[in-house]
Amino acid sequence: MLGFVFGLNARLGRLHFFLATVALAIAMTAICFAIVMAMLRTTSPSMVRPEDLTHNRAIIVAMIFFGLATFTLQSMRIRDIGWDPVCVIPAWIALMIVDHVVAGRLPASAIGGEHQGTMVGGLVNLGLLLALTFWPSAEIGGAYTNPFEPPARAASKSSTSERRLARVSQGSARASWS
Repeated sequence: MLGFVFGLNARLGRLHFFLATVALAIAMTAICFAIVMAMLRTTSPSMVRPEDLTHNRAIIVAMIFFGLATFTLQSMRIRDIGWDPVCVIPAWIALMIVDHVVAGRLPASAIGGEHQGTMVGGLVNLGLLLALTFWPSAEIGGAYTNPFEPPARAASKSSTSERRLARVSQGSARASWS
């Protein structure tokens, strides 16, 4: 059940991934705007301190929501590409942690004084973004299925497991031994 909630067993095509990412960005912009407007109603703008922003529960909930939604979308797209998100996501997170540590220990390798990453981490993130956006979908069950194909044609194709079940139950896909 959690595999479908977090998108580890679901698939998401390129166009749907792009549109879902745009919709998530719009939703997060609206949520952030609502949080800031609620904060400004309760306090004056001169009284808001940066440390107050980090302790606000609404901001923490919004960050968790955005992180889980992004994780779900990326996992669904990685599954559609044909990669295993259980391997790709932890490897990407580990690489970003190593990149952050290297940028902290060797400030000369960091992109800039305000950044906490290196050029290698930036290129890995760019490569992952381009792969998620433009990499074609993988084949399903040995044959590529077009997401824009009408359902009637897609339903007429029988899978390997359906043919095996039909053969065992003496159905129409019975193998001939002669």
